[in-house]
Amino acid sequence: MRKLETSRRIIMLFLSVLSLAAQVTAFALCWFQAYKKTVAMIFWIKGDILLIAIYALLLFLISKMYGGMRIGYLKAWEVFFSQALSTFGVNVIIYAVISLMSAKLVNPNYMLLLMATDIVWIALWTAISQGVYTMMFPPRDMLLVSGDRSVDYIIKKFNSRPDKYNICKCMDISEGYEAICEEVQKRYDALVIWDIPMAERNRLLKFCYGKSIRVYMMPKIPDVLVKGTTEMHIFDTPIYLTREYALNVEQRITKRCIDLICAVILLIITSPIMLLTAIGIKCYDWGPVLYKQIRCTMNGKEFKILKFRSMKVDAEKDGVARLAAKNDSRITPIGKFIRAVRIDELPQLVNILIGEMSFIGPRPERPQIIKEYMEEMPEFAFRMKVKAGLAGYAQVYGKYNTTPYDKLKLDLAYIENYSVWLDLKLMLLTLKIVLKPESTEGVETSQTTALKKEEE
Repeated sequence: MRKLETSRRIIMLFLSVLSLAAQVTAFALCWFQAYKKTVAMIFWIKGDILLIAIYALLLFLISKMYGGMRIGYLKAWEVFFSQALSTFGVNVIIYAVISLMSAKLVNPNYMLLLMATDIVWIALWTAISQGVYTMMFPPRDMLLVSGDRSVDYIIKKFNSRPDKYNICKCMDISEGYEAICEEVQKRYDALVIWDIPMAERNRLLKFCYGKSIRVYMMPKIPDVLVKGTTEMHIFDTPIYLTREYALNVEQRITKRCIDLICAVILLIITSPIMLLTAIGIKCYDWGPVLYKQIRCTMNGKEFKILKFRSMKVDAEKDGVARLAAKNDSRITPIGKFIRAVRIDELPQLVNILIGEMSFIGPRPERPQIIKEYMEEMPEFAFRMKVKAGLAGYAQVYGKYNTTPYDKLKLDLAYIENYSVWLDLKLMLLTLKIVLKPESTEGVETSQTTALKKEEE
């Protein structure tokens, strides 16, 4: 298995380098044949190399962040989308740099031709790379071990990637440690540990580690908290420290400065879009443009969140708080569009300016829904250790209809691993999420918002 994994990584590295080299070569040809002669500055060979190197570095970093080179890990269309989006962003940046060096807007036709060539290459590269990966690395045969909780949910998740995972058999932890160990050694490439008691989980984890068997383990909340600890040593004893506060003073000041600068810039840039949206909403049914709702931010403090109204005026005339369902009839035609592209969230830039929200953080919930969550998940209060956000870890790595328990773990992962770089990374990743319509899906009619009901 170790040799197979090494081979996998070498092949994926080769394919990634091939993609990067082809795109950088295409840009170099575009630069030498079209744009170099338009630049007012005199460029020697070192300047050419520097510009091409900057292009390559930007393409590598943004593609890596967006997952554009994760063949085999992401679905083929996601790899294509991520790589295309990364390439588009880098080409726009480089076009702006060349225009600045030329002291004018240069002819964009060559850059458009480069982008078209890149798209064709990315599509071809994705198809070939995915084919190579599928041919050389068939799905892993896996054994799933569970406890009292239903396995339907997690099996559905793994079955969504039949090219990568194959759960061949399920065993209950009550069948015994020895029986499970004997079974997993027979023919399986990996063990999936679902919701089982921690003592049994630890025994299985140590056994698999000793036998070099891959383990997919669903973390519990204490696991997420431990992952964010600070490692210490008291003499020769390793210690994990969990701090009593989420963000220190320096982090809070830096985060607030970023919020203020970005909110002002985005308010200026998006003001025409916001004006057109307001006109469209008003003309549709002559109802209010903005929708105000009580939400909770850090330490449970209540505030009025601002959104463009996407539902009918009497959407909650019964006074009952509930999440939007999939294909919700309360959403207006204009509302469907602005929700799909996240325009409805833009007024929250005002909430950020006045300090009620941050750009990145757990999404604010209504007091009534928080109360319902906490009846089944008292740990839900942990996510209010930081200021609520316009976007967050759970929005980037989850979806609108991700289960509450999984969203909680994602939010805690953000809080416990906070850094300024993580905030900046999530801001950039949010641009990708905005363009993925499935991330705005409503909850299914059969899905509830309380953990207890999920399990029933």
